[in-house]
Amino acid sequence: MNRININTIKIKPLVSESSKLSDDIMALKYVIIEPAGFPIKLNGENLKITIDDPKLFNVYARDQWEGETVKEGDYIFDTTIIPDYAFKVISTYPKEGGIVTRDTLFKLKAARTHNNIDFKKARFDEVIGQENAKKKCKIIIKYLKCPELFGEWAPKNILFYGPPGTGKTLLARALATETDVPLYLIKATELIGEHVGDGSKQIQDLYNKALNDRPCIIFIDELDAIALSRQYQSLRGDVSEIVNALLTELDGIHNNDGIVTIAATNNPEMLDNAVRSRFEEEIKFELPNDDERLKIIELYTKKMPIKVKANLKKYVEKTKGMSGRDLKEKFLKPALHKAILEDKKFIEEKDLDDVLNKLKGNKKETPLNLYG
Repeated sequence: MNRININTIKIKPLVSESSKLSDDIMALKYVIIEPAGFPIKLNGENLKITIDDPKLFNVYARDQWEGETVKEGDYIFDTTIIPDYAFKVISTYPKEGGIVTRDTLFKLKAARTHNNIDFKKARFDEVIGQENAKKKCKIIIKYLKCPELFGEWAPKNILFYGPPGTGKTLLARALATETDVPLYLIKATELIGEHVGDGSKQIQDLYNKALNDRPCIIFIDELDAIALSRQYQSLRGDVSEIVNALLTELDGIHNNDGIVTIAATNNPEMLDNAVRSRFEEEIKFELPNDDERLKIIELYTKKMPIKVKANLKKYVEKTKGMSGRDLKEKFLKPALHKAILEDKKFIEEKDLDDVLNKLKGNKKETPLNLYG
């Protein structure tokens, strides 16, 4: 495989005859492109394009394409280093496209490898309710699509908080899916090693991997497992060094441009003040209201392997106080299992009622037993 290092190439300025803006064409603020390859391949030629110096690449790109009118989905072709090699325009600002000028910023988005951490894809329409959280996350989407546009004003450290099962992890997965960026999912408890120093090394390794995968998201669940205020715990040495390592990364000392750290907790008021103060935005997640619970029940029943023959509206009031996860795991799943064990062809209202009755009758410490 040939490797083209643009940092080593001397650029010959090109003059464009169409560098003047017309009245109806907007000047492009930024353009994100990705390698597309040759329209005709000869001898199985396979090139890997890398950028060592983004500033130098922008000089090269503007010299190549100044005066060109482009929009999302267009292809532009190299004429100097790799003649006839195509790049696909995957995003522009303004979104409707425009003309490349001397002030246009270019970014080359490398083809992603399959070495990134796999995660279950999710769509925003799967996150029912949480409209305020989704609205606030729009700026994260814009940042991940074009970090260069924000400079020092990037949304880097975000705290999701609210009751368990309200969609905090789901929204993080939807964010990564929507922006097509790697997502590093980790529970804070996994950072606590057997020996002092293990946890801080894991934090450093995590962010080092993320640096090579930018733009990306790091999602730390159950943050309170390591970052409780001292008044709620006797802080062990290993936990203390984990927190110190995390604070270093949240402060951006190692230049974490392009990395968004999202942490989740059920109890934000119990977090250590030093940790909580590093999050510039706190986004609240709430239990679903009546309409949202009905939509969640309808969404999950459509996915079930056995049809549900019941008036689902009857269960809106009966499931009050349940989170989205409760509705799936504690209400619908037991009813499905019960129907399967009884070799039923569909789930009836009686099955759903039995689950709710047993659920209400059991104390918190008593396991739910539908079949005994």
